[in-house]
Formats: sequence, structure tokens, C-alpha cells
Amino acid sequence: MTEPADFTTRLARAKFRAWHRGTREADYTFGGFFDRYHAEWDEAALAWFERLLEQEDVDVLAWVMGTAEVPEAFAGAQMDAMRKLDYVKI
Repeated sequence: MTEPADFTTRLARAKFRAWHRGTREADYTFGGFFDRYHAEWDEAALAWFERLLEQEDVDVLAWVMGTAEVPEAFAGAQMDAMRKLDYVKI
């Protein structure tokens, strides 16, 4: 049985997954959000982001852009920050 990954390892995995989504739009959205906010995250915030990374990009981008309702499981302060899009640097 393997031990759970430590917080630093989980952050590194999340960063990689955030910046390697497959489309430029998703990379900038997930990756830019990660870069801007990850230093402030605790266990709960990182777990939220890890769950978000499991979702389909098209769904998350619709939530972020406001074209679809955010599911209750992802609603809250982190999604509010993500919806601002002020972290996207192109």
C-alpha cells in the first residue's frame, strides 16, 4: 500500500495538470489560477482544485465564463476568484 502524497508533491502534480490541459484557453485558465493562488492554499483549497482538475475543461470553462451554473460542489470563494479571470496573463 502506498502512502498518500505529501502536500508539496500534490501541489507539483496539480501545477503540471493545470498547465497541460490540452487547449491554450484551459491552460491559461487553470494554470494561471494555480500560479496566482496556490501559495495561499491549505489542504481544503488544494483538495478543491484537485477535484476541479478531474472535471471536463468545457464544463469548468463554462462555469468560469458564466455561461453555465456552477455546481454546488464547486461554488464558493475559490470559484468566485476563478471567475474574475484577473490572473490570466497573455
